[in-house]
Order: sequence, then C-alpha cells, then structure tokens
Amino acid sequence: MLELVSNIIYSITGKKDITLDTDLVKDLELTSFDIMNLICAFEERFDTTIPTRDVWNIHYVSDILEYMRKRGITDS
Repeated sequence: MLELVSNIIYSITGKKDITLDTDLVKDLELTSFDIMNLICAFEERFDTTIPTRDVWNIHYVSDILEYMRKRGITDS
C-alpha cells in the first residue's frame, strides 16, 4: 500500500523517496492546495469521500495509511 500511496503523491507533487515518516508539509513542502489535490486524488482512486475534518489529522504518510486501514480502504 505504501508504494501505491507513494505513486499518488508522486503524480501530484513530483516528489520521490516517500517513507512512512514523510511529513506532508515539512518534508514535501506541500501547501494546503497541494494537500487538497492529494486528497482528491485519493478520493478518486479509492472511490471514497474524505471529510475535510479528517484531513486536518493527516500529517504523515503513515497517517494516510492508517486512515485508509481504519476505513477498510485497500489497494484492490
């Protein structure tokens, strides 16, 4: 699943070398606009809706994976 998330992040940001500890703002230097584009890409890829209130709790790549796991979202 990390590889899929990394690919989505790369397609939006052009940034590589993503790890579980990658901070979306500090390490990737994403703006709020970038983060919303990223969330939209996840919503489209996984055919789901991520409420804005949940986005505020996503800071690291590991947070994305945990969020998806808790909601039963898989890469299939």
